[in-house]
Amino acid sequence: MTEVAFHFNAPDRLGYACRLLRKAYLKGARVLVLVEEGERAALDAALWTRGAGEFVPHSGPGDPTLVQVRSPIHLACEASDTHGASVLVNLRAQMPPGHERFDRVIEIVTADEVDRNQARERWKRYKMLGFEPQRHDLQLSPQD
Repeated sequence: MTEVAFHFNAPDRLGYACRLLRKAYLKGARVLVLVEEGERAALDAALWTRGAGEFVPHSGPGDPTLVQVRSPIHLACEASDTHGASVLVNLRAQMPPGHERFDRVIEIVTADEVDRNQARERWKRYKMLGFEPQRHDLQLSPQD
């Protein structure tokens, strides 16, 4: 069954996502990141400019198929294709459709009240579907 984890109190959604994706890349994971269209370009730029030696190879929907197939991280607005990923990182307000196709789903939630309320609704929905989400409070744990 898919493991679902909520990472609460991310101080900066995109910054935290970059750190998380870098860790996943270094461990050899393949990850699909669902992001709102308006945030996709910002996340793409952040992954390119994190710092010396911290580039995370990734692709997006506009990249050539060869690049998408070889990229360990794929940024998308829809989960129509898993791109061979076993991990799904959700940065969207909605529950990701097809989440059960992944071994692991990570929901990144900021301290913003609107974001938290949307996360609560996703949490309830996962529970209704029989999943037991894990809670990781980033204010209580190290973020490296």
